[in-house]
Amino acid sequence: QVQVVESGGGLVEAGGSLKLSCTVSGSTMGDFVMGWFRQAPAKGREPVSCITWQSRSTIYADSVKGRFTIARDDRKNTLYLQMNSLEPEDTAMYYCAASRLWRSSRRCVEDDYIGWGRGTQVTVSS
Repeated sequence: QVQVVESGGGLVEAGGSLKLSCTVSGSTMGDFVMGWFRQAPAKGREPVSCITWQSRSTIYADSVKGRFTIARDDRKNTLYLQMNSLEPEDTAMYYCAASRLWRSSRRCVEDDYIGWGRGTQVTVSS
């Protein structure tokens, strides 16, 4: 059973950067599509980015395109999210999860994902 642990969150000023990590255990990460999601206070969870097997393709939410980069290292069973030019609107709990599906519609659909971790908090001050 796939399990994930997110890390790397913190408090940063607007314009700053953070790099999140997600370590997978219980299964081989290379067998899964991986995704990052986030949930801001009083809001629903939303997709941020997802990446196919072998990094062949990626999807980003419009709000983070050009600022965030998703990457995976299957040898280390670790998923990353490099976040640059952070904005106060990026403040949220960030989660990673795994999926066996990659949709032709090119959307990261929360219901497809399993193995949710506890998340890592990102807070961006203005």
